[in-house]
Amino acid sequence: MTTQPLQFLRRGQPVALGNVPPDRTLLEVLREDLGCTGTKEGCGEGDCGACTVVLGEERGGQLHYSAVNSCIRLAHSVNGMALWTVEDLAEDPLIQPVGDPPAAPQTITLHPAQEAMVQCHGSQCGFCTPGFVMSLFGMYQNHVCHGEPITRELAQEELSGNLCRCTGYRPILDAAQQMAALPGMAVNEAEVLQKLKLLAQDQSAQASNFSYIAPTSQAALLAARAAHPGAQVVAGCTDVGLWVTKQHKQYTQVIDVTRAAELREVAQHADAIHIGAAVSLTDAFAALTAQWPQLHRFATRFAGLPVRNSGTLGGNVANGSPIGDSMPLLIALRAQVVLASQARGERQLPLEDLYTGYRQNVMAADELLVRIVVPRPTAQEQLRAYKISKRFDDDISAVCLVLNLDIVDGTVQRASIGAGGVAATPARARQTEAALAGQPWTEATAQRAAAVLQAEFSPISDMRASGAYRRQVLGSLLQRYWLESQGHPSVSLDTLTLEATV
Repeated sequence: MTTQPLQFLRRGQPVALGNVPPDRTLLEVLREDLGCTGTKEGCGEGDCGACTVVLGEERGGQLHYSAVNSCIRLAHSVNGMALWTVEDLAEDPLIQPVGDPPAAPQTITLHPAQEAMVQCHGSQCGFCTPGFVMSLFGMYQNHVCHGEPITRELAQEELSGNLCRCTGYRPILDAAQQMAALPGMAVNEAEVLQKLKLLAQDQSAQASNFSYIAPTSQAALLAARAAHPGAQVVAGCTDVGLWVTKQHKQYTQVIDVTRAAELREVAQHADAIHIGAAVSLTDAFAALTAQWPQLHRFATRFAGLPVRNSGTLGGNVANGSPIGDSMPLLIALRAQVVLASQARGERQLPLEDLYTGYRQNVMAADELLVRIVVPRPTAQEQLRAYKISKRFDDDISAVCLVLNLDIVDGTVQRASIGAGGVAATPARARQTEAALAGQPWTEATAQRAAAVLQAEFSPISDMRASGAYRRQVLGSLLQRYWLESQGHPSVSLDTLTLEATV
């Protein structure tokens, strides 16, 4: 089996590469095949952001920008997209000063993302700088170009996936806010979209005998899965990418679910939100926070923005990691998952029933998770999501607890509780739910339920926390939920307001 030629748009021109293995990363292609060494490899696992690049793709007739980690992104996943690296911002002919005639070929004009870093002294040793510049470029395109101000809080949120070991965050955050004050630069989006359209027309139809298969419909995806049950299924590759870079696994055939149109949709129904399995975590959390605004901070603490831009909600759920944050949330929201196969059609089940053991689930070899169904909120529910980790930003949870109680006239009518980091799988706290249902919502009830919650799980001790600590945290978080439900202000890093310093 062979791969199709990898084609993408860079500096306004199509790039075509043949014989790119299905498990080759985008960073390897950039640095080793194209000699683009401005993009750096730091951690090789999507944590430091030194390898950040920006992708552009057509969505609804508009150009959509996403900053992503190239170190764990499979190269073929950017087929048919536009790509910008740190070396392109000052040399891309499709990026020009606003209101000025095109610059002479020999003239180099820095993009505001670069110029702001220079003016604010945002580069220290310089190794992380290319990644920061590209995250700033993505921020510029998604906010400044739309007339949206970049606040200190927004800059902190959207740069949380980029680490600076020289501890120079203050000038970098200054640079994020300085971009809007500099002479504007604009991408010629109409021309980019036209070139992407031509690129798509030039590409041959996907065939099932290729080693990298990216079907464009659910039916074709399920047919490919049935035909190739041994192929590695990928979505955003935020986990599979680590298997490639850290465990040195090799895959001779890959099925990419992110091109199937049905799996990329967020559908609003009267009783529920249907989120396709290939919807990015960024877009999935946006749909959820539109219904539950209190989830905003919890959503921004799910890794960094480049990971959320690549990772998908369906991938996180199907992966089944006991420390994945989306599953406790979805369990508390009483979500259902829809599985599908070519031979048997679709079936739907509660999300917590998907798992049978550590990273094991009920899916057959020819089945795929195609969407998540999340019921709309009720008027009585009180939802809170808590993430406990050693580092506030861009860290894995030691404990994740999400509580969703329907409280009517002072009585708990229904309780849904999802927990992560306390068992071999994401878990529903059924015993604690039973201890709360039908009880008056009082401090005594909360204390009794906290004791049940602590006894319900037997978490392990590992590098993130001891089992005893995790049990103690479970009880404390339920009591914190009680206090917040009574109007007591939350006292935690969640309420921290980041101000500029002189």
